[in-house]
Amino acid sequence: MKIILISNYPKDRQESMIRFSEMLLAGFRDAGFEAETWNPVVILGKFFASTTMGIGKWMGYIDKWMIFPVLLKLRLLKKKNKHTGDRYYICDHSNAPYLKYLPQNRTSITCHDVLAIRGALGHADAYCPASKTGKIFQQWIFKNLQRARLLAAVSQKTLDQLQELTNGEMGHKEWRVIYNTFNNDFGPIDKTLAEKLLHHLPLQPDTPFLLHVGSDSPRKNRKLLLDMVALLGSAWDGIICFAGDALEETLVAHAEKLGLRDRYISVVKPNHKTLQALYCSCAAFVFPSFSEGFGWPLIEAQACGAPVIASNIEPMPEISGGAALYADPANARAFADALLGLMHQGNRTQLIQSGFKNCLRFQPGKIIDNYLNLHGLQRIKL
Repeated sequence: MKIILISNYPKDRQESMIRFSEMLLAGFRDAGFEAETWNPVVILGKFFASTTMGIGKWMGYIDKWMIFPVLLKLRLLKKKNKHTGDRYYICDHSNAPYLKYLPQNRTSITCHDVLAIRGALGHADAYCPASKTGKIFQQWIFKNLQRARLLAAVSQKTLDQLQELTNGEMGHKEWRVIYNTFNNDFGPIDKTLAEKLLHHLPLQPDTPFLLHVGSDSPRKNRKLLLDMVALLGSAWDGIICFAGDALEETLVAHAEKLGLRDRYISVVKPNHKTLQALYCSCAAFVFPSFSEGFGWPLIEAQACGAPVIASNIEPMPEISGGAALYADPANARAFADALLGLMHQGNRTQLIQSGFKNCLRFQPGKIIDNYLNLHGLQRIKL
């Protein structure tokens, strides 16, 4: 018996999904199973610099949705009457259309969120508006996702939203919550090493900074960090570090309007060691998202010993396990007050220790066991 992972199209460079599939692959092998990954093959997409825009995007679609299904069928034909106990794991719900080519009772899929699906269906609280073609695409994904007999949702919030969209019509399906695990090594590092890793950034060792990690999507609510620092005034003299996508022009203009030109820096797509050092060195990690499916940065920050201030909208409290300070993501004053509360060392220490404890829920071994159990399997190697 083999475990076969269906992962993402390499040229799309969906780093978090690639790391997620690599984590599953290593975990299944450590558990004693023979495992391999099948990716959509880059054929037409190799002639274009990007497969996320322009004609390259459409060539990528042909690779993913026309060519790869044919290759899937051919691979399965070769397996006919052989390896009939093989299990298939589709690592990303956006690949739900592949479900119709795989054996239903032996195939599971991970639903990381339903934000784009809900956005395409007109739910404004998803903060994921869709174009006309985007709506068609997401509805196609959702139609196929409902085929899944075995499904893992990465949070209770995601599962609840998915069941709401399907009107609770579960039938004989086994849909359950299986949390994500860490998709890289995160943990405290020595202060001297952290300073060395950050020496190339305009950060002064004696200047406190707030950290935000994420994209420029409106749902990430990066503007709130500028608003909270402006409201703090002289009560807090640190800066903001935005790590992830480059700052959008509207955010830069807003900082200028608030007189915060010198109170923020942008670290575009930091490598892992730099990101870890940022988590370990920040005065607080601030995560004011309006919507998430899971929220990896929450547990990454906790694992590195950063105190967390997060949105009070689920799944942020669920994933951070109560080991954070929570506030309304539409209320910058509430976030500012939460930061002031962290200035008491006792509060800060207790929050950090609670964060370390919460991270134990997301250890890779536990998550792999849960995925095996979804298929009625147990690890071979203990």
